[in-house]
Amino acid sequence: MATNGIGSAVKRKEDLRFITGSGRYTDDINVAKQAYACFVRSPHAHATIGTIDKSAAEAMPGVIGVFTGEDVAADGLGGLICGWMVKSKDGSPMKAGPHPILAHGKARYVGDHVAVVVAETYEQARDAAEAIVVDYTPLPAIADVARSHDSGVPIHDDIANNLVYDWEIGDKAATDSAFANAAHVTKVEIVNNRLVPNAMEPRAAIGHYEFGTDSFTLYTTSQNPHVARLVISAFVGIAPEHKLTVIAPDVGGGFGSKIFIYAEECVALWASRKLRRPVKWTADRTEAFLSDAHGRDHVSVAEMAMDQDGHFLALRVNTKANMGAYLSTFASCIPTYLYATLLAGQYKTPAIYCDVQAYYTNTAPVDAYRGAGRPEATYLLETLVEECAREMKLDPAEIRRRNFIPKDAFPYQTPVALQYDTGDYEICMEKALELADYAGFPARRQQSEAKGKLRGVGFSAYIEACGIAPSAVIGSLGAGVGLWESAKVRFSHTGKVQVLTGTHSHGQGHETTFAQVVAEKLGVAYEDVDVIHGDTSKTTVGMGTYGSRSLAVGGEALVKACDKIVAKGKKIAAHLLEAAEADIVFKDGSFSVAGTDKAKSIGEIVFAALVPHNYPAGLEPGMEETAYYDPANFTYPSGVYICELEVDPDSGVTEIQRFTAVDDFGNVVNPMIVEGQVHGGLAQGIGQALLENAVYDESGQLLSASYMDYAMPRADDLPSFVVHTTAGTACTHNSLGVKGCGEAGAIGSPPAVMNAIADAIGTRVSMPATPEKVWRAIQQSKNLARAAE
Repeated sequence: MATNGIGSAVKRKEDLRFITGSGRYTDDINVAKQAYACFVRSPHAHATIGTIDKSAAEAMPGVIGVFTGEDVAADGLGGLICGWMVKSKDGSPMKAGPHPILAHGKARYVGDHVAVVVAETYEQARDAAEAIVVDYTPLPAIADVARSHDSGVPIHDDIANNLVYDWEIGDKAATDSAFANAAHVTKVEIVNNRLVPNAMEPRAAIGHYEFGTDSFTLYTTSQNPHVARLVISAFVGIAPEHKLTVIAPDVGGGFGSKIFIYAEECVALWASRKLRRPVKWTADRTEAFLSDAHGRDHVSVAEMAMDQDGHFLALRVNTKANMGAYLSTFASCIPTYLYATLLAGQYKTPAIYCDVQAYYTNTAPVDAYRGAGRPEATYLLETLVEECAREMKLDPAEIRRRNFIPKDAFPYQTPVALQYDTGDYEICMEKALELADYAGFPARRQQSEAKGKLRGVGFSAYIEACGIAPSAVIGSLGAGVGLWESAKVRFSHTGKVQVLTGTHSHGQGHETTFAQVVAEKLGVAYEDVDVIHGDTSKTTVGMGTYGSRSLAVGGEALVKACDKIVAKGKKIAAHLLEAAEADIVFKDGSFSVAGTDKAKSIGEIVFAALVPHNYPAGLEPGMEETAYYDPANFTYPSGVYICELEVDPDSGVTEIQRFTAVDDFGNVVNPMIVEGQVHGGLAQGIGQALLENAVYDESGQLLSASYMDYAMPRADDLPSFVVHTTAGTACTHNSLGVKGCGEAGAIGSPPAVMNAIADAIGTRVSMPATPEKVWRAIQQSKNLARAAE
C-alpha cells in the first residue's frame, strides 16, 4: 500500500504555489494585444431600453468598440439557457423567458448587462462606459418572491403572474389523510434568506479569437469548462464546439456561483471575434454583488403531523422560490429535485407532500450556492423538528431518535423519490452528544444565567444527496446533460503518471486526493502523480465540479481507468513472466505469479508497454487508459451538529461557545482535507445564520452591494470547532465507498445555530439573527410576559 495513499493526511500538493503567490488565476493571464471590457449595467430594476447613444463613448481615447443588445441580435446569437426542464404539476413545461447576453428591449434587474465598451485599457473602457447615454423608461418592479404572483408586474411579457412552474412531489392524498388523523400538528413559517456567494476570486474572462485558424480560446473562472464550451457553442452560437477551447486555470473559490454560464464570458469571446483582438474582463466586487448568481431565497410553510408520542406521520410543505429575473443554468432544479427530494431527512416519515412555485422577480438570477437545495431542505425540516420537540415537550435529541430510520432498514425508499443506500444515524447522534457534553449543558446554562446571559443549545440532523445521478434518471426528470464523469491515466516511459480529469478544482485539493487514489490503486509514488484539469483541449470531456461529486463520481472514473491499466499490465506481465494471465496477481505496484517469487514492478511493465521489444502479440503498445463512470445512485452523507451559544439580552449579541460537527462521509481519502472542507462549510452556514443577507428594497435596488452593507463571517465570529468523522457507513455503489464532504458544513449548521438561539431566548427569529433582531425579539417576549401578568 502506498504510504501516501487513501486514508493519509498528506499535505496538499497545490498549496506550494498558492501560499507562495505562484498560482495562476484568470486575471493573471495576459494575451498579446489584449483589450479590456467594461459593462454598462442597468441602474433600474425594471425598465424599457430605448435609444442607446454610443457616439460620445466611441470618440473617447483608446475605445475600439462599443456594442449593445441590438448588435448581438444582428449577429443572430442565441441567449443563455437553463439546462434543466422542470414541468408543472399539470404537465406543462416551465416558462423560460429569454436571457440575452446583452439586454435587448428591456432591463430586468439592477446590474443587467446593457452595453459593453472595449478599449486599450480598463480605465479607458470604464470612462467611456460612463459616457454612454441610455434612454430608460422605468417600470414598476417586484423583488419580493412572496408578492410576485399578485404584483401585476410582468417581468417577461408572455409569462402570466411571473410563474416559472408550479411543481409537486409526494402523495398528497396520503399526506392529507395522515394530517386529518394526527394527534398533534406543528406548523412553522420559514424564510431562507438570500445570499451572495463572495468567492475570494471575482469572476473573470478573456476571450481570444485567432483569425488565422478561425478558432477561439476562453479563459474563465469556471467550475465546469466542458459544459461552458457546450453552451457557448451549441446554444449561444458564438463558435463551433470543435473550434472552441475553454480553459479554467486556478480558480479562487466557487461555492456554486462559477458553475453557470454568464453573459460576460460570452460577450468577451464574441467581441474578440468582432474586433480581432483578445478581450479581457475582470469583475470588481460591486459587479460581483450585482450580477453573480445569488443563493437560497425561499419562503415556506411547513407542517408536521404526529401521534401522541411524537412519532412523525406526515410532512406537508409549500415553498415559493425566487428565480430572479432570468433562469440561470441550473436554477430550475434547485428548489425541486435538489430540495424537495431531501425533505425526508433522516426520518422515517411515512407520507410527504411538497409543492413548489418558482417565480421571476426583478433581482439577480438565483441558482446553486454551496449545498444547492439541501441547505434549504435541512433548515426547513430541522427547524420544524425542533418546534415539534418543544410542543410535544420532548428532548430534541429524543424526538429525533424516535423518528430516525433504523440502520437495519437500508436500503430505504423515501416518500420523495430518493432511495438511501446506507446509513447509521444513531451512531452520529451518540458521538455528537458525547463530544458536545450535552449532559453538562444544564450546568453551563446556570453559569450563563449567573452572568446575566441566556444560553441555548440547538440540534441539526442533516442528510444530503451528492453526485447527482444516474444520467438516465435525471434525463427523465428534465436534465439537459448526462452527469457521468471521465478520467484518463497516462504513464510516461519513466513511470511517472499523468491524470487527466473532467472535474475541476477550485480549492478542494483534487490534485492531492486524486494523486492519493492513483498511488493507492497502482502502487506508484504519490509524488510521481500529476493531476491535470480545467482545459478542454487536454482533458477528457467531463461535467465539472459541484454537488460534492468529485471523488464519488470523478474519483470512481479514475479507479476504473486504473483498473484498465492493471488489466493490461497483467497481460504484459503474463507474457514476460511466462505464466497464464489468470495466475498473475497485482498488489502494491507489483505483478507476480501466484505462489512464486517471480514478479515485475509496474515500472517494468510500463516500460515494456512503451518499448515493446518483448511484447504479447496483438496487444497495443502504450499504457494509457480512459474510463467513464455514471453512478447508479446519489451518495448520502449525513451527520448531527450541535451548537451551544450565549446571548446577551441587553444587546442581542450572540456568541457561539461550542460547535460540534459529527459527519458520516463514508470512507475518507484525506482526513485533513475533509476537516478543512467541513470548517469552510461551517463558516458559510454560520455566516448565513448570523450575518449574511442580500437585501433588495421595494424598487429592486440592492441595498447590500458592498462589504459595507453585507456582513461576512470573520475569525472572531467563529468558535474552535469540534469536528469528527465517524467510521460510519461506506457508500455501497462506488468502489471507494466515498460519499462527499464539501457542502455538509453549510447544510447542517444554520438550523443548529438558529435552534440554539430559539432555545436561549424562548422565541424564533429569522435568519440572519442580527443583534438588533435578537434584541427586539427578547423585548417583545418581555412585553408579552408583562401583558400576561
